[in-house]
Amino acid sequence: MATLVDTNVLVYRFDPRFPDKQSKATELLRAGIADDSIRVAHQAIIEFVAAVSRPVDAELPLLESADARREAEELLSQFEVIYPNAEVVRTALRGMAAYDLSWFDAHMWAYAEVFGLTELVTEDFQSGRLYGSVRIVNPFA
Repeated sequence: MATLVDTNVLVYRFDPRFPDKQSKATELLRAGIADDSIRVAHQAIIEFVAAVSRPVDAELPLLESADARREAEELLSQFEVIYPNAEVVRTALRGMAAYDLSWFDAHMWAYAEVFGLTELVTEDFQSGRLYGSVRIVNPFA
């Protein structure tokens, strides 16, 4: 069964401030490419480009804009990308109410719920918790 990865996993791959998380994210994504076990939500690609191309801690961004765009293209070619539809949006709205999630977290969870992905790999939710049929896995814990 395939797993959905959240934006933070994609971003840590390029964040040298957290070498352990960078290594774990790289390992996880490489394994997902090798066995076609990872899915990436359209939302995660948008968030990735925004996160890596803005200045971090009043310093330079993690990636220059051109490199961020190139890496987004790589994500599109390396992983199966899932796109929102009306059911994802409705499920996200219900997830906000049922689990008291922010819009962006609810939307990410909804991709997994609607597309039958039983795991969401992220550090942004309570690890091990089941939200609907989706179990949260924190690869950095």
